[in-house]
Amino acid sequence: MTNDGSPERGTPSYLTATDALPVVGLAENEGKTIPRKRVWSWAFWDWATQPFNTVLLTFVWVPSYLTSTFFVDPAVVGTAGEDAALGQLASNLGYGITAAGLLIALLAPVLGQRADRTGRQKFQLLLFTILLIVSQLGLASVQPGAEWFWIGVALIAVGSIFGEIAGVNYNALLVSISTPKTVGKVSGLGWGFGYLGGILALALVVGLILGGVLDGEVASTFQLVALGSAIWTIIFVIPIFLNVPEPPKLTVAEKVGFWRSYVELGRSVARLFREARATFWFLLASAVYRDGLSAVFVFGSVIASIVFGFTFTDLVVFGIALNLVAGISTIFAGRLDDRFGPKNVIVISVFGLVACTLAVFFLVDLGIPMFWVAGLLLAMFVGPAQAASRSFLARVTPAGKEGEVFGLYATTGRAAGWMASLAWGVFIALSGSQTLYGLLGIALVLLAGGIMLLFVKAPARSTT
Repeated sequence: MTNDGSPERGTPSYLTATDALPVVGLAENEGKTIPRKRVWSWAFWDWATQPFNTVLLTFVWVPSYLTSTFFVDPAVVGTAGEDAALGQLASNLGYGITAAGLLIALLAPVLGQRADRTGRQKFQLLLFTILLIVSQLGLASVQPGAEWFWIGVALIAVGSIFGEIAGVNYNALLVSISTPKTVGKVSGLGWGFGYLGGILALALVVGLILGGVLDGEVASTFQLVALGSAIWTIIFVIPIFLNVPEPPKLTVAEKVGFWRSYVELGRSVARLFREARATFWFLLASAVYRDGLSAVFVFGSVIASIVFGFTFTDLVVFGIALNLVAGISTIFAGRLDDRFGPKNVIVISVFGLVACTLAVFFLVDLGIPMFWVAGLLLAMFVGPAQAASRSFLARVTPAGKEGEVFGLYATTGRAAGWMASLAWGVFIALSGSQTLYGLLGIALVLLAGGIMLLFVKAPARSTT
């Protein structure tokens, strides 16, 4: 295998007895026709799990409930200390997400590796999807009050862990339901489908509020929203488990214990460095900029609420608009990915995000109209960067190593998860609890990741 991760002629499409890295798994489907039903069923998982990220984490539950006056000492509400108290909630949320990232870093690659060895990627996907649903049900029980704040943070954190590990197995399945010519389009379809699912979920919330069924000023609304998100996930994850088959095992691998898996993981990383150099360096570069991508959405809604005074309904409407732009741009960018390569899509998107983030910070005095414009531009860049990153890795992932490599993808991303969330908290603390300054930390992380990516060699594109 060459240093850019592309297979040399004569490289076998299976693992040898020495466990050397083989041809990329995507090449196994060269010339095949993948049933559309299988592709759409796979994409439905993104649709099914999107409410956790869009409705709960980004636009509704966290910004309008968990980091709001519902969890501030009533004696402070309405006084000069309210802004500082809200800033402290936002900072503590960042630390909680950092802790979740560290756990993902420890677990994701080993669990992915074990799924590869046992040929049970779908089983792991099912298991951690169920745990994600349980976390959402837990959020439905969180009551207002300072004593409940850390319970809410913990449930958001473990939900993020379960969702991320489920996503490792979901991403690994991308290799089995796409070809070298369609992987960008299929990856973009999944991300785009997720964003569009987010639009519908947010629209339902808005409709219930405008119809008087829900009241955005009472805690029970947010409990019902969390319950609805869990039900949504239960319904729409069904197609992937009915219609997408378990990928065939390409190796006969020795079964090892959980702790021994970390030793095997170290050996695999060393082989990646020797034999699939582009994969290795991309994992590092993407870890940095993807952490910035996550932070843009997680903390952007907090900025909207605290700095620009968005109400609950404002945030939901804003979220619908952002998801619409993100969904359309991601599906379209998937075709650009197949034509011009994923690296070009990622580079343009990441540096576009840096520009938009800095614009919000320096042009804050222009108020809400500026924030709307910047937010829509951010949405236009975030989805394509995420989808193209998954496509990039699928193009350079060795056959039979999908779970492990995508596990490393999650690990490196979440191992760097301390960067943006910690930078967010530190910049706020240094500014005296001025929430807006957290944006500078996010922009710094995005810029560093974008610069690192410039030095990563792009994968070869299919010409057949």
